[in-house]
Amino acid sequence: MLSEPKTLFKLMNLYMLKQVNFPLTNAQLTDFFLAHEYTTYFNLQQVLNELLEAGLIRMHSNHNSSLYEITREGEETLDFFGNNISPAIISDMDQYLKENRFRIRNEAGVLADYYKSTGQDYVVHMEIREGKSSLLDLSLSVPDRERAEAMCALWEKKSSEVYSFLMKTLTGSDS
Repeated sequence: MLSEPKTLFKLMNLYMLKQVNFPLTNAQLTDFFLAHEYTTYFNLQQVLNELLEAGLIRMHSNHNSSLYEITREGEETLDFFGNNISPAIISDMDQYLKENRFRIRNEAGVLADYYKSTGQDYVVHMEIREGKSSLLDLSLSVPDRERAEAMCALWEKKSSEVYSFLMKTLTGSDS
């Protein structure tokens, strides 16, 4: 076993990110580590920052979350040092991912963000992803920040309805 807990937490993050084929949010990683009482929130954030600085993971941010994914260098590091994670911890991580895979995939696969355009309006960018593929990528111009924020907040709840409507409408299908 590893003598330094932070090194173990780094390997655990790399393991979890490698086990899924989509980015995980900061909240999803935090949920696992805090629910299993492996570390504190602040220690986890420090570990994530160190992994970012080392180029072992990359982060994409939007206005409401940070998404993490493993890099090739991170995969190589895990391949080399991953056997330092105990079977019991691997079992905990695998169980968590198995039990929460659908929820985690849906949370990570529905993205919404906005930015101010060159004019006075805002552009809301909404996306549905499956793995690394984009199923729907939609940008809409809205007149003010309040509407942009409201659309981002509703996108998570309404994205599947919007996707279904577009597919039915554009394919001419009633089913």
